[in-house]
Amino acid sequence: MNTSKSEQLFAAAQTLTPGGVNSPVRAFKSVGGTPRFIERGAGAYMWDADGNRYIDYMLSWGPLILGHAHPAVVEALQKAAARGTSYGAPTALENELAQLVIDTVPSVEMVRFVNSGTEACMSALRLARAYTGRSKIIKFAGCYHGHADMLLVQAGSGVATLGLPDSPGVPAAVTGDTLTAEFNDLEAVRQLFAQYPNEIAGLIVEPIAANMGFVLPQEGYLQGLADLCHQHGALFIMDEVMTGFRVAPGGAQAAWGLAPDITCLGKVIGGGLPVGAYAGKRDIMQTVAPAGPMYQAGTLSGNPLAMTAGLATIRTLLEPGVFDGIAQSTTTLVLGIQAAAAEAGIPIQASHAGTMFGFYFLKQADGQITDYASAKEYADTARYGRYFHALLERGVYMAPSQFEAGFVSSAHGEAEIGKTLEAIGEVLTEVK
Repeated sequence: MNTSKSEQLFAAAQTLTPGGVNSPVRAFKSVGGTPRFIERGAGAYMWDADGNRYIDYMLSWGPLILGHAHPAVVEALQKAAARGTSYGAPTALENELAQLVIDTVPSVEMVRFVNSGTEACMSALRLARAYTGRSKIIKFAGCYHGHADMLLVQAGSGVATLGLPDSPGVPAAVTGDTLTAEFNDLEAVRQLFAQYPNEIAGLIVEPIAANMGFVLPQEGYLQGLADLCHQHGALFIMDEVMTGFRVAPGGAQAAWGLAPDITCLGKVIGGGLPVGAYAGKRDIMQTVAPAGPMYQAGTLSGNPLAMTAGLATIRTLLEPGVFDGIAQSTTTLVLGIQAAAAEAGIPIQASHAGTMFGFYFLKQADGQITDYASAKEYADTARYGRYFHALLERGVYMAPSQFEAGFVSSAHGEAEIGKTLEAIGEVLTEVK
């Protein structure tokens, strides 16, 4: 496979941008090699600068649930752009998308749009502190909620991929009120509440830990977290930036019968454009300015292009059979990966939920990954790197890190899934 143009572009980029990229995991640090510079995408595929075509299971890290350049999204964006790209003033589009989110996500009564998942999570925690009058928050090792200073504590994802400390430039005083526990360890959270009974404003959790790979919650764990929060007067915050509209149309909370106080959203609700949102119960959200005293603002928040792309994406996704079709393709893919690994005699741990999936190569067959500590202990990142590049050579693009989730779209049909599984079967014989 010729990658000379990508190599030239990456060499130039490293003189212009730190590390040659504008987000760390794109640099291929954990898998080695040269990142592919992408020129275009269509459906389940994207093409790099050298003209190589890939079946894409990153999908811009999740937003493209209808695939690249879906005709309904492109047409809606073209019309919206012709009317102007940003006004800095309210639009009816914001009302329409907010109402669609409220109608679809069970716990949500009011929405505030922002521009990224980082901004959504940062604002949700500020809101929890403002609403409760308390200062401490609980997060989980390996869960990533964006790069706000107070959240860069055992943050997983890109930090884990690059092997960086959490993170130079973050003063100790900023993270002094951030408490951490291991994912899936309810007793550890119980102990934190016992130690700080009247100081914890809220707890934030990914319902699926998709920034340490792909770790599902144990049965009763998330409801247990919610119960502990409510027993102690803290807010239960679910970071559904990844899982929203992907585990189910209403998110993980709809699939598993949960009722968070605040929900963080992003990715799918912008249809591939930069967007985020924090949303929740009306009395809590009324604390946000200008309705209440907690300040948060953004010039491009709720801009017409992001709102348009989100509306076109979600409306299409909610058409009969669309989501279920993607979920079935995801199940077929994961079952195929499991079967191929078993045939090759390679130990893996594979999981899926809705339209998301993930798997680990295991260093030992009896290794079980349930949290960040066990992910670091048992995940065979060297084998994943070999697997990643062997698949890339065969035209299949997975996440360039063992510690990231994968995604399927409505454009991934039988042909794409079949070709992917054929390639995986070949590759697994090479990476033993």
